[in-house]
Amino acid sequence: MLESILIQALSGVSSGMVLFLMASGLTLIFGTLRVANFAHGSFYMIAAYLSYSLMRFVGGGAWGFIVSLLLAPLGVALIGAVVERFLLRRIATRAHQYQLILTYALTLVVADAVKIIWGGDNHTVPRPSGLDGAFDIFGTPFPSYYALLISVGGLIALALHLLLTSTRFGRVLRAAVADGQMVGALGINVPLLYTGVFALGAWLAGLAGVLAAPVGSISLGMDSSIIIESFAVVIIGGAGSVGGALLGALIIGITKSVGILFAPKLAVAFIFIALCAVLVFRPKGLFGHTAAV
Repeated sequence: MLESILIQALSGVSSGMVLFLMASGLTLIFGTLRVANFAHGSFYMIAAYLSYSLMRFVGGGAWGFIVSLLLAPLGVALIGAVVERFLLRRIATRAHQYQLILTYALTLVVADAVKIIWGGDNHTVPRPSGLDGAFDIFGTPFPSYYALLISVGGLIALALHLLLTSTRFGRVLRAAVADGQMVGALGINVPLLYTGVFALGAWLAGLAGVLAAPVGSISLGMDSSIIIESFAVVIIGGAGSVGGALLGALIIGITKSVGILFAPKLAVAFIFIALCAVLVFRPKGLFGHTAAV
């Protein structure tokens, strides 16, 4: 029984890392632009479908996976930059309701566009060769691909931490969040900075979409399920905190995965049970008192 719980917990960590990639981009965008981006799940879905097309064009195996891992998130980042520059920036000074309506409308537009381009059928992406097997942990097999998800998530978390705390970009970003007008007066192009942050957030969503594609099927509606869990992660961790997003994603991933062992029919409910438990004791989230951006 203990071995099963351990394997389930590790599986929860791997799914939590995909959630972290999604939520970190979401919380970066909210912490900087104060935009609750409902279209973030659409970026995730677009990247998954792009990875499917790229792997069909290039070919399966490790090479096709690497190409999709490089190109699909970049394509989604470009789409994100266009969305911020030509849509969100035009309503930046208006009430937040306009941003919510716009980003939600984008999800509907993207869903129809995806259906037109790729159809309504489910698609699958094979796991790269060398990562399609498993290795034993206490005599229980654990998928090698899940280990990759954990490794990539950890590396991205470290990279984001260094980017925000040890680079000029991070210092300028924190200053712009505190006082954008003062930063602009110093000669820094603040609108371009905001576009870059939005593109970075979209890139993270795209990376999550490519990494998640080989785990399950690629289908319409995958954007809705992931965005709900991502917002739960952001709320648990504290809006604007990348470290909080990491902890919140691990809490939800492990809670959901281990909870399936004991109450499979309540798998989805465990996410909201964890959310409610945190909000009762920490209404602003676990790291709500501080911000990483």
